[in-house]
Amino acid sequence: METTKLIGAKIRQFRKLLGITQEQLAEASDSTGSYIGKLERGEVNVQIKTLEKIAEALDTNVFAFFDFDSYEELKSQPWIWGCIHILSQQSEAEQNKAYHILKELFTSSESELLENNSDTPNAHEEF
Repeated sequence: METTKLIGAKIRQFRKLLGITQEQLAEASDSTGSYIGKLERGEVNVQIKTLEKIAEALDTNVFAFFDFDSYEELKSQPWIWGCIHILSQQSEAEQNKAYHILKELFTSSESELLENNSDTPNAHEEF
């Protein structure tokens, strides 16, 4: 995959994680919605200054857009890749729903774990 498409995919990934639209990103980065769309599809080259504004709007740094190793790492983990494959076949609304369910599941699990661990004696305590 060519670099412009990889960078565009990264921008889309960060934008969707924040839950903002292309128009909202465009407004925050002094751009236009159509330009952001073309950028995400890898149809245009981007200037470094514009990339810096986009990174700032997405609360990240420019270097995050060039971190392609994590993608390769995900591909090597079949259970994660399987989840990505299942989600990619769903509508955006269903993907969002699944994300919120997983987030709630794991957030609840972590807080329950902390609560349960406070009742469990550690290795140095007596029963």
